[in-house]
Amino acid sequence: MASKAKFLFLAATGVACISIPAAQAASADQVSPAVFTQTADDQFAVFAPRQNPIQHSIDYSIWDVALKSLVISMGPSLRKSAGRPDPILGTRRTAGHVSRYRLEGSLVAFYFMNDAVKQSFGEYRRDLEATADQLNIQSLPRNEQLAFWLNLHNVALMERMAQDWPMRQPREFEINGEALDDHKFITVSGVQLSLRDIREQIVYRHWRDPKVMYGFWRGEIGGPAMQRSAFNAKNVSGLLDRSAREFINSLRGTQKRGKRLDVSTLYAETAPYYFPNFEADLREHLADYANADVREILDKTETTEANVREYDIADLSGGARQPNYLFTGGSFRVPEAMGRLLAQRERKFNIMEREGIRTGTVTFSNIRLPGEPENDGEIE
Repeated sequence: MASKAKFLFLAATGVACISIPAAQAASADQVSPAVFTQTADDQFAVFAPRQNPIQHSIDYSIWDVALKSLVISMGPSLRKSAGRPDPILGTRRTAGHVSRYRLEGSLVAFYFMNDAVKQSFGEYRRDLEATADQLNIQSLPRNEQLAFWLNLHNVALMERMAQDWPMRQPREFEINGEALDDHKFITVSGVQLSLRDIREQIVYRHWRDPKVMYGFWRGEIGGPAMQRSAFNAKNVSGLLDRSAREFINSLRGTQKRGKRLDVSTLYAETAPYYFPNFEADLREHLADYANADVREILDKTETTEANVREYDIADLSGGARQPNYLFTGGSFRVPEAMGRLLAQRERKFNIMEREGIRTGTVTFSNIRLPGEPENDGEIE
């Protein structure tokens, strides 16, 4: 896996994201903006989406292939807590993840990233920054812009976490005394940005559909899953729907405590942007994606509290190097705790198969029936 990932990144030469004329890339389900008042001294005003966009697109194929190699999907939630893992053979000590949510969402294989792979993340992030400067990102179609900001945020976070791995909880990591989320190490159009700036000052500010929050990977098991496909103008709406549905129907998103609905702290964080009337607005949003089990929880609860959290790293090995190895074929070696987690994942998939539960999803995007208008289905 390490050598494959290295090849994926180092095989790319030149600018990783390429501007090409692509009128067809304007998505039929663009995400519409919220209304905000700009001030003359607002440094983020430059990123406000413009009218009459230029029909260009950005190619994220390098990032797409890397995600497919480095991100492991744990499959849809069974809404059951993962039990405490068995201790290492011959000891009472456990290694790797102990989170009850470790069999949900997706995990990243940081353990297999060598120095060349880690360095390539920074190179790719800088390519994205340069591409935005060349294209004038705010002049692109709205879905093209949204895909760019989601990818840039996730690439930049992956870069910093890979450089400083192992770590147990990303939010505890600091750069020059600043929290990782607030350190301005990204520069677009001459403006220095933090990860939080991209989310709150650009995307949350100009896209009013709350599903955009599920596109931002936070590096934590308790947050939205990293998708195994790069966002682009054509798939961004479908991938966000998929991520929203997975999160809302997982234990990370919603739980029942008597007459109370417990939800992720993500919803408290985004409430000022999307849920001003928190109880009513959030329940309406959750209902849009809820499966039968979660719809029943919504019906049988009376109050809502944002108290579900899990800050442990979304890493296949639990954010720690493990000295014990399980040998699987040739010289390839997997830490014992990681091997056990993958075995638990396999058992989960076997259960799902026996019970007729789908382990994967198929996403359709940019589909228009004959006779339908070009912008039919646009997201408000």
